[in-house]
Amino acid sequence: MKSFLLIGMGKFGRTLGQKMLSMGDEVTIVDKSEDAINAVASKYTNAFIANCMNLDSLRAMDVPSYDACIVSIGEDFQASLEITSNLKDLRAKRVISRAATEIQSKFLMRVGADEVIYPDRDIAEKLAVRLNSENVINYIDIDAEYSIFEIACPVKWAGKRLADVNPRKKLGMNILTVKKANTVVSTLDGDYVFETGDQLVVFGNTETILSFTNKTK
Repeated sequence: MKSFLLIGMGKFGRTLGQKMLSMGDEVTIVDKSEDAINAVASKYTNAFIANCMNLDSLRAMDVPSYDACIVSIGEDFQASLEITSNLKDLRAKRVISRAATEIQSKFLMRVGADEVIYPDRDIAEKLAVRLNSENVINYIDIDAEYSIFEIACPVKWAGKRLADVNPRKKLGMNILTVKKANTVVSTLDGDYVFETGDQLVVFGNTETILSFTNKTK
């Protein structure tokens, strides 16, 4: 079980906190709004009404004891910046801060953030990709060039063996696994036969895979 200090209980913070709880994590939440804390406090190990721009308020929370501290504030960048700095001053093991722009990210990294996340940008980019390629179900960027995609099995692949399709050689695309309804094919070999409805988890060059999915029905 991991422990987290989650600062900022807006919509993103509430969603993140609920997911971490469902994974068995110990989560302490903080917000300066009494209403925001009272609305969800009963679900959490600890809940504090505090302004974390105040170093003394944070010091009372034993910051170094958490596996990570997440600054999920989205509306007040100055507060996010100061809280990130305060957490590092108090020897937080890991600080993850939310940003809306590249400029905000640069400032957050300068004051000590170990990682910066862009929830709004990431959702928008994923939606744009899905809207422009009917076969893309989901994807994760690995770096600037490569991604992992979940795509619908191309119609022309149905009934064919993996060895015959040979996407690694012909497309530079590695099939990691196949999802079938409620099951996952954990081990694939060349004799695997694709079926209509298969969802393929593939790895490769982002532009190459997007080009392939846009041409494939």
